[in-house]
Amino acid sequence: MRLGVLDGHTVVVSGARAANVRWASRGRLPTDPMALLEDWPRIRDWAAGLPEDAYDIPVDPTALGAPVPRPRQVFAVALNYPPHAAEAGFTPPEEPLVFTKFPACVTGPHTSVALPQGKVDWEVELVAVIGRETYRVSEDRAWKAVAALAVGQDLSERITQLQGKPAQFSLGKSFPGFGPIGPVLVTPDELDVPDDLEITGVLNGEIVQQDRTKSMIFPVPELIARLSAVLPLFPGDLVFTGTPAGVGNRMNPPRYLTDGDELVSRIEGIGEIRQHFTGP
Repeated sequence: MRLGVLDGHTVVVSGARAANVRWASRGRLPTDPMALLEDWPRIRDWAAGLPEDAYDIPVDPTALGAPVPRPRQVFAVALNYPPHAAEAGFTPPEEPLVFTKFPACVTGPHTSVALPQGKVDWEVELVAVIGRETYRVSEDRAWKAVAALAVGQDLSERITQLQGKPAQFSLGKSFPGFGPIGPVLVTPDELDVPDDLEITGVLNGEIVQQDRTKSMIFPVPELIARLSAVLPLFPGDLVFTGTPAGVGNRMNPPRYLTDGDELVSRIEGIGEIRQHFTGP
């Protein structure tokens, strides 16, 4: 199943067309995507039986909104691809390095981002969306806690992020618009091998990041197990799982986002999100 938000309506997407959840269910299902995530098995089973003629709305990608607009918790993982750890001058970590992005930064897949003062960098990431309340789940059962996957960008203002001791990761990564996700939520069963997807970041038509998610030091099930060992995870929580090598602050010379830049983030089998940047 592919679930999205189109012109403010929650929809099930199939190819270039969509079915409005409210209309197709005749009002039996909630229209708020957060409420649907609270009842994920029901919406998934219902969507599986939708007839072809229910998909009667053309999908304009630029009209898609954030498929998870109000997550309670947003986790992110640093240095989760060995080449990125190497370019940053670190050895691969032995434990996941976890920080948070504040939920106010979460936006949809096609956005215009106003650049703050500073040095704004890109980080394409696979995002795992939690689909059931989960606490102390084992790694071999952790995929069952994942409702869907999405493409994300962990946009980062490096001066704010790295100032102070300890550094201010969460603040530097939570400016308005710094957490775009989408284009839709894709259930793992839609993907042949959800642990091995090509992930690509493209800046102004040039590929700057490219790897496969199987390269992650801590794959999705291990991250879910380790996070849930400490605290409960709730439906709609987001886990940004880390970025491959190729970020701007490790280039020679460093390259940061500027007015007029276009950033496209793609993950195989899921789709792409697209950000345009203005200012400062």
